[in-house]
Amino acid sequence: MRFEYSGVVPVDKPVGVSSRHVVDTVAKALGMRSVGHAGTLDPIAAGVVVVCVGHATKLVDFLHELPKRYVGHFLLGRSSPSDDTELPVVLEVAPVQPTREELDVAVARFRGPIMQRPCAFSAVHVDGKRAYELARRGREFQLEPKAVTIHRLEVLEYAWPRLVLDVECSTGTYIRALGRDLAETLGTTGVMDGLVRTAVGAFEQQASVPLERLQGPEARAQAVDCLRPAASAVAGLSVVTLGPELVEHISRGGILPPEVASAEDRDREAIAAVDQDQRLVGILRPHRAGWRVRPNFVGRS
Repeated sequence: MRFEYSGVVPVDKPVGVSSRHVVDTVAKALGMRSVGHAGTLDPIAAGVVVVCVGHATKLVDFLHELPKRYVGHFLLGRSSPSDDTELPVVLEVAPVQPTREELDVAVARFRGPIMQRPCAFSAVHVDGKRAYELARRGREFQLEPKAVTIHRLEVLEYAWPRLVLDVECSTGTYIRALGRDLAETLGTTGVMDGLVRTAVGAFEQQASVPLERLQGPEARAQAVDCLRPAASAVAGLSVVTLGPELVEHISRGGILPPEVASAEDRDREAIAAVDQDQRLVGILRPHRAGWRVRPNFVGRS
């Protein structure tokens, strides 16, 4: 299938807008149906939503697994059923007010691999239903902790009760839950009252197009101007250039030999493959006989 446009549009989403609306806005601007996003960002949050267009929609799963970076704003000494200010907040009576030194010690415990209990108001499945659906009905249920990784966690601001954190984490991490658990470690409670996703992989907020630019009479021109090649989505990977014969081999579903990658790259979980024009061919994944390309972009427009 051929598409008029193919690539990636990193959008800076404002608060109060759904990720679905962002996708619909890009689709309308380009006049296309083959459009999807690589990771939901709740309406309460602002920041980067990566929209994939045309053949680049094959990259959605890959982009969804990339580390993400956030700035989270929290209020300590209070709690809510949703762990944020979307639902009624209950203030603690005479709450503990941690010192900055105590906060720094607690923050250090949350860096690296941790087990995190998802928020009750989340999209986690429980008995075939979303947790937030059951929570809204008043159902009681227990969510099991899951493994996530906090690559970076720094305190940007702290003046009781306000706390601002800079977080880089693995996919599946709940920033609301991180604030909740950090507060609990300090002997108090906490809710999130603001969230900005500042990066998804190599896509940063300052280089993303504001959503409003993709609306109005100049929407198509703006969207086309902001459309990046699919190869920009794999900027963090090692790259191998394939000649025409190997590209043709891939197009028939062939496995590439181990020596296609350099010796230092052969233990990697993924390598970007490009053709001689530096267009993305696909992502190489380890295979018992060499390398398999998934997803495969050969035959793209």
